[in-house]
Amino acid sequence: MDQKTPLYQQHLVSKGKIVPFAGFLLPVQYESGIIFEHKLVREHVGLFDVSHMGEFTLKGPKALANLNYLLSNDHTNMVSGQIRYSILCYENGTTIDDLLVYKKADDDYLLVVNASNIQKDYDWIKDHLFDDVCLKNISDQVAQIAIQGPKALQVITKLTANIPVKNYSFKEDVDLSGINCLLSRTGYTGEDGFEIYCDPKDAEKLWCLLLETGTDEGIRPCGLGARDTLRLEAAMPLYGHELSDQITPLESNLKYFVKTDKNFIGKDALMIEPKRQRVGFVLQDRGIARENCDVYLGGELVGQTTSGTFSPTLEQAIAMALLDKDKIDPDKIYEIDVRGRKLKAKLTPLPFYKRKKEEIK
Repeated sequence: MDQKTPLYQQHLVSKGKIVPFAGFLLPVQYESGIIFEHKLVREHVGLFDVSHMGEFTLKGPKALANLNYLLSNDHTNMVSGQIRYSILCYENGTTIDDLLVYKKADDDYLLVVNASNIQKDYDWIKDHLFDDVCLKNISDQVAQIAIQGPKALQVITKLTANIPVKNYSFKEDVDLSGINCLLSRTGYTGEDGFEIYCDPKDAEKLWCLLLETGTDEGIRPCGLGARDTLRLEAAMPLYGHELSDQITPLESNLKYFVKTDKNFIGKDALMIEPKRQRVGFVLQDRGIARENCDVYLGGELVGQTTSGTFSPTLEQAIAMALLDKDKIDPDKIYEIDVRGRKLKAKLTPLPFYKRKKEEIK
């Protein structure tokens, strides 16, 4: 049976359209619609329930050594209050999950994982731990709310001066009108913003507080639909699409997060150059290519789409795909098979959208 987040009743109050997602009942959109919510986040500020995400703690004298063995990135030079993106791989280099690592202290880390992978990740990590370290799944003890958009900082500043300044940094024990929170300068939209962690019993109070505080900035609740179109425009990978147990981080253009100067599970496989590469397409014909559409060049099958949507920002259909590396040619016109219709498409650099530097506070 699908679980309800601590904010389920608030979604009903706001007339959210509830759908099952990763084992949870979550709003795909509200009455205003996906395009409105998408543009709201790009231009103002939106609020997301991300309490479905999973959280683990990893503590002990050997916590860092375990992280560096388990994950593709190197966490050695992290300082307390810093966050780092990393990838959990199988021995063959394909992906178990992508996640965020929060360093609280030299022997204390928080791992934030995808909702659909919580048990799988926990079991894998537990089975590969060594020496003096303790892993705990605290997902049921944590609620998470994301506030995203160029005006997110204005809203948070009304509530606290204890704000993480840099992207991918966080502050603990932040008091938001009496609610104790972990405040993280992260997000999944391509905009500035924060992800706020709190006790589930405080989640509804925090949700209402943020909506009330952000009234002048135009804040509104947003659903999974806008979250997906926003992350896709920003070319952020989604597990099960751009990453999976069939796709390596190198194939998904995440080489920066794979540090082969250390030993980790999957390293040997990731020393080999991939034959596929994640690319971006802009469709030339009318229609939308979702995931798992075949891509052709000159009648030859050369790849498959991983995600696709209509981009509200660009006002045209976009898609990401895994393409044979030797068939990548920005001057050629490709065809994407959408339910028997072959739509013309042209390669375009990723990300499709990047916020302007002056918008980064």
